[in-house]
Amino acid sequence: MAQELQDQNIPRNPTAYFAATISSLDKLSIDPMVGSNDPVSASLLIFLEMILPRVSSAILRSKGVASMETIRKVVGKPGVSVGAMNAGLKCISHLIVVGDKFQWQIIVPYYGFLLSHIIDRVQKVRKRARTCLQEVLHGFQGSSLLVPASEAITSLFERYLLLAGASNPAVQSVTDGPTEGGAMEVLYILEALKYCLPLTSTKCTSQILKYLKPLFDIGQPIVTRHLMDILRTLCSSPTSSLAPDALLVLICLLASSVSADEKSADEMTATSHLLLIGMEKVYALDRDLCVVKLPAIFSALAEILACEHEEAVFGATKALKSLISTCIDESLIKQATDQIKPTLSGGLRRSGPTILEKVCATVESLLGYQYNAVWDMAFQVVSAMFDKLGESSSFLMRESIKSLADIQQLDDEYMAFRKQLQKCVGSAIAAMGPQNFLSHLPLNLDVEDLSLANVWLIPILKQHIVGARLSFFTSHILGLVTSLKQRAKVFENEGRIVASRTAEALVYRLWSLLPAYCNYPVDTADSFKGLAKSLNDALYKESELHGIICSGLQILIQQNKRVLAETRDLSADGNPQDVSISIQKARACYTPLVAENNLRALSSFSQHFFSVLFGIFVKCSTDSGGSLQSTIAEFASISDKMVVRQFFTMTMQRLLKLTQEAVQLEQPSESNSMQIDGSRNGDALASERGHLLDLAISLLPGLDAEGINLLFISIKPAMEKEEGLVQKKAYKVLSIILKEHGEFLQTKLDDICKLLVEVMPMCHFSAKRHRLDCLYYFILNVSKDTPEQRRDINSAFLTEIILALKEANKKTRNRAYDLLVKIGHTYGDVDQGGSDENLHQLFNTIIGFVAGESPHMKSAGVKGLARLAYEFSDLVASASHLLPSVFILLRQKNREINKANLGLMKVLVAKLQADRLHTHLKSMVENLLQWQDDTKNHFKAKVKHLLEMLVRKCGLDAVKAVMPEEHMKLLTNIRKIKERKDRKIAAKSEGTKSVYSRASTARLSRWSHTNIFSDVGDEDGGDSDDSLGAGTSTRRSKDASVSFSRSSLVTSKKRTRETNKQLPGDLLDHGESEPLDLLDRRKTRSALRASQPHQLRPQEIDENIEIAPDGRLIITTIKESKRNKQRDSDSDDENNKSLTLKSKNSSSSRGTPSIGFRQNKRQKTSDSGRAYKGDEYASKKASGDLKKKGKLEPYAYWPLDRKMLNTREEKRAVARKGLANVMRLSKKLEGRSVSSALSVRGVGGLKRKQKAHKGKGRFKKK
Repeated sequence: MAQELQDQNIPRNPTAYFAATISSLDKLSIDPMVGSNDPVSASLLIFLEMILPRVSSAILRSKGVASMETIRKVVGKPGVSVGAMNAGLKCISHLIVVGDKFQWQIIVPYYGFLLSHIIDRVQKVRKRARTCLQEVLHGFQGSSLLVPASEAITSLFERYLLLAGASNPAVQSVTDGPTEGGAMEVLYILEALKYCLPLTSTKCTSQILKYLKPLFDIGQPIVTRHLMDILRTLCSSPTSSLAPDALLVLICLLASSVSADEKSADEMTATSHLLLIGMEKVYALDRDLCVVKLPAIFSALAEILACEHEEAVFGATKALKSLISTCIDESLIKQATDQIKPTLSGGLRRSGPTILEKVCATVESLLGYQYNAVWDMAFQVVSAMFDKLGESSSFLMRESIKSLADIQQLDDEYMAFRKQLQKCVGSAIAAMGPQNFLSHLPLNLDVEDLSLANVWLIPILKQHIVGARLSFFTSHILGLVTSLKQRAKVFENEGRIVASRTAEALVYRLWSLLPAYCNYPVDTADSFKGLAKSLNDALYKESELHGIICSGLQILIQQNKRVLAETRDLSADGNPQDVSISIQKARACYTPLVAENNLRALSSFSQHFFSVLFGIFVKCSTDSGGSLQSTIAEFASISDKMVVRQFFTMTMQRLLKLTQEAVQLEQPSESNSMQIDGSRNGDALASERGHLLDLAISLLPGLDAEGINLLFISIKPAMEKEEGLVQKKAYKVLSIILKEHGEFLQTKLDDICKLLVEVMPMCHFSAKRHRLDCLYYFILNVSKDTPEQRRDINSAFLTEIILALKEANKKTRNRAYDLLVKIGHTYGDVDQGGSDENLHQLFNTIIGFVAGESPHMKSAGVKGLARLAYEFSDLVASASHLLPSVFILLRQKNREINKANLGLMKVLVAKLQADRLHTHLKSMVENLLQWQDDTKNHFKAKVKHLLEMLVRKCGLDAVKAVMPEEHMKLLTNIRKIKERKDRKIAAKSEGTKSVYSRASTARLSRWSHTNIFSDVGDEDGGDSDDSLGAGTSTRRSKDASVSFSRSSLVTSKKRTRETNKQLPGDLLDHGESEPLDLLDRRKTRSALRASQPHQLRPQEIDENIEIAPDGRLIITTIKESKRNKQRDSDSDDENNKSLTLKSKNSSSSRGTPSIGFRQNKRQKTSDSGRAYKGDEYASKKASGDLKKKGKLEPYAYWPLDRKMLNTREEKRAVARKGLANVMRLSKKLEGRSVSSALSVRGVGGLKRKQKAHKGKGRFKKK
C-alpha cells in the first residue's frame, strides 16, 4: 500500500492510508471470490483500527457512513476470524462516536450490529463488543442520541428475557448450557449491563432495574452474582442517574435474602458492601425514601455480623458504621427524642416506635450473648451510634448501658474484649455526658461493701469525659468525696482498717476526675465560682491533691487561651483524624466570646489562688513536677497586671532581704562556732532565695517591661557570687527572659552583654548549662544585626559554647552540642533569614579554633567541626578539605587533640563518598598507622576500627595498595575477621530463613558523641559506619535534626555484645549482624525470648495469708515458714529429718522473704544428670540397701536424662552409655545398692567388687 501511494505521488499520511484501506475493503466486500477467512481482509481491518485515531474527525464524519457499511459487509460474512471481527467492531464504534452528529436513523443499523455482538458465542468477541458499546454510550453522553441508544439496549434485554421465560413465575431456573430459549443470552446481556447500565438514560436504567426483580426471585447463584455486579457498578458510579425507588426495591430484596440461606464468605462480604453503597446512593437521591428502609437493612447487616466468616464480619461492621454516619441525621434524632421523652416521665406514646428507635434496638441487640464471638466488632458499632446520637443517646440507647455493665461483670474466661468494652463505655460517657451516664449507671459508692461498687468506671470516666459541667463535679462528685471521708472515719473507729483505707483511696480517685471535668467544660463562666472555694480548701488541707488540682486549673486556662490565640488547628491534641467526635463538638462550642468570658471568670479568682499557691510553694521543700510553679505562671498570664505586680513586689522585697542577710553572713566571723552556724544558715538562705527566684520565674508571663527590668537587676548579685544553687536559678531566670522577651534583649543588649562577660569567671559548673542557653538566645538575636561589633560579640560567646564541648559534666556537654546544631540551623535556615553562605561562614569560624594555642581549644574546635559535618551534609565537602590539616595534627603526638581528630576522621569516612576518600586514602592510612602501637586511651583499637571502615568503604584492594608492608598483618587480620563475620551472617540467615523475611531495614542516623570520641574502640558497639549514617548525601530536615540532637542528651553507656543481646532496646541492632527484621516471625520470637528475664512461677500457694489488725500483710521468711511447718509434722525417717534440716538451714541462710508461697527449686542432679537414685535406701554400714518399715522395697528409676537432648554429641554419648550399662549388666548388679548401680563408675568397677558385695543387698528395677 505504501508503494502504491508512492507510485501515484500521494503523500503517505493517515488520511491517504485510510482512503486506501477503505477502498481495498470495499473491493473485497463485493468480490465473491474472497472467502470469510481471507487473511488480507483481517490484516486490513487491523491496520484500519490502528490508523483511525490519527485521521481527522471531519474526514471521518464525511466518509463515516460509507466506511461503516463497507466494514459491516466484510465482517458480516459467515466464518470471519475473531481478530477481524474485533478490529471491525472497534472501527465501527470509533466511527459512531466521531460521527455523533449523524441522524439516529442513519447510524441505527451499525449500532444494532454492534449491540448484537454482546451476545456472541465467542467470549473475546463479546468482551470487545462490550468495550465498544461502553465507548459509544460514553460518547453519547449529553446528546440526543443517548435516549434511543439506551432504548435499544432495553429492547434487546426485554426480548431475550421474554424468550428465556424469566418473567414467567413457573420458570424457576436458568440452565448452565446454551439453549434455544435464550437463557445464556440473558446472562451475556447481564454481563454487558454491568459496564453499560451506568451510562444509559435515567428512564431506561429504571426500566431495566424493574426487570431485574424477577431475576432475583429465581435464586440462582450465577444470576444473583451478575445482578449484584450490576448494582455495585451502578451504585459506585458517581454519574449514574436512576429512579431511587427501583434501586431500593432491589436493595431490600438483597437484604431479605441474607437470612434465606447460608452463603459463602465472599458472597456475604459482597452483600454487606452492596447494602452500604446502595443505601448511600438512595439516600443521596431521596432521603425520605431511604430512611424508611433503614431498620430492615440494619437487621440484615446484624445477621451478617453473627456469621462465622471473618471477612463478612469486617464488611458488616464497616457497613453499619458508615450507615450510622451517613443516613442518620438530626431530623431523625429529633423525631425519636420527641416521641420518647414523654414516656420517660410517665406519659403515653402518640404513635409506635420511630425509625430510629427500631435502628437503635437492632444496634442494642448486638450486645446479646449470641454475638459474644464478635463483641469486639459490635462494640465499634455501638460506639459509632453513641457518637452520632450525642446527648440523645441517653434516651435512645439507655438499654445498651445496662448491657455493657452486665458484660463487664463477666469473667475473663467469657469476656476476651475487655479493652474494647471499656472504649465503648467511654464513647457513651463522651457522647451523653457523665451526668446522664451516671444517672443510668451510678457508681454505687453508698453500698456497705465498697468492693461491690462500680469503681471500674472511674478510670474510664477520667479518660473520656469532655464537655462536662463543672457544677456537676462540684455538687455530685465532691458530694461523694465528703460522704466517703465520713465513712472512712466511721470504718476507722469501728476497727475496719482495710475498709477505711479503701474509702480513702476512692476519695483520691474521685478527685483525679477533676482534670477530665476541666476538659472543655460548658459552664466555666457560671460554675467556676462554686468550684473555686472547694479547690482552695483542698489545696490548703490535702497536699496529695496539689498535682491534680494544678493540672485541672492549667487545662482550663490553656484551652481558653488557645481559642483566643486563634490556634484551633487541632495540633494541641493530635491530628484531626485522631480527635474524637466528642472533642470536636466540645471545641465547636468554644467561640472567642465564650473563651473570653471563661478567662474573665478565672482571672477574678487569681488573687485568691496566688495567695494559696504562694504559701504552699514557700512551705514545700520541693514542687513535684513543677505543678505549683506552672499553675502560678498560667494565672499570671491571664491576671490583671496590678495583681501580678503586687505579688511580684512582695517576692522581690523578700528576695532583697534574704540577699542582704546572705551578704552579712559572708563577713568574717569571730569564732568557729559562729562560722558553723553561719554556713548552716547560709545553705538555708540559699535554698529560700532559690525558691523566691522560682516564684519570680512563674510571675514572668504577667510582668510588664518595668517588672522585667526589676527582675533583671535583682539577679545580678546572684550571678556575681560563686554560690551554685542561687547562681543556677539566676541564669535560669535570665535564659527565660531572653527566650520569651526578645524586645527586652534588644533594649538591654549592651547591659546583658556586659553582664555575661563580667560574670563568666565566676560561673559555677552547675549553672553552666543555663548560661549556655543565655548565650544561645543572645547569639540568636545578635546574628540578625550586621554591624561589625555585633559579630565580635557573637564570636566571643561562640567560643564559650565550643569550649563547653569539653566540659566534664555530661548535661552541659550535651547541651553545648545541641545548641551548636541549633545555631547552625539558624544560620542556614532560609525561613529565619539564613543562607548557605552564613552556614559555611559559621563553619569557617569554628575552623579558626583549630589554629588555637592550647590543645584544649584545638580539640574543642575539631569536635565542633565533627558535629556540624555530621549534621549538615553540605559541609562534608568543606570538612574534607581539612584532612591535610588533620594529618598534621596527628603528627604532634598530643593525645587530647588526636582523640578529637580520630572522631572527626570517623565522621568523614562515614559521610564522604568512596571516590573522595580515594584521594586522601594513602595519607590517611599512613598517619593512622603512627598510632597503631599506642595502647593508651585505646588508640590502637580506634585505628583498627577506622581501617575496617575504610575497607568497607573503599574496598580491601584499595587499602592494601597503600598499606605499608610492615602492617600487612593487621590488614590480614581485618580481612579474616570480616570473612568470619560474613560466614556467620550467611549461616545464620540460611538457618533462620523465613517466608516473611525482607531486605534489611535501613536505620536512622543517630549522633552520639560518646561513641565517636570515646576512649574505647569498636567494642562499645556504637562506632560502625552504619550507625553514623553512611551514605547520606542530602541535608537532613530541620525537624529530624532537632529530634536527633535531642537524642544526644541521653546518657551514653558502654555496652558489650553480650549485654546487647539481653537489652530489649537493642533488639533492632543484633550486635554485629544485620538489623532485626520485624517481618520475620521466627527471628522476632527468638529475640523476644532472649530479652525476657527468666521468671520463676510459684509452685505452691499458701491459702492462709495472715493479715494484721491494721490491715497490713504479715510477711514471713522461708526460715520462719518452714520452722512452723516443722512443728506440725513429725518425720518417720531419720534420713528425711536430716534432709529437711539441711534444706531449712540452706534456705534460712539466704533469708529470702516469701509472701504466702514457697519457691521450690529443682532437685540437684549428679554429674551424670540423674536423680532419684535410691539414696534414701542406702545403708551406712553395708554396701547393699535396707528395707524400712512402712516403706516400699528398695527401688530406683532411670529418669529421662536431660543430657540426651544436649547438642553436643559427647554429652549424649555419656547419657546413652549409662543406660546401656544398666540394661546390659542388670543380672550382675545383685548385691549392689541402687545408688551405686545407677552410677557409671559403680558399673565400671562391678566385676572387681561383685564377690565382696554378694548377698549384702537386693536390687529391684521397677
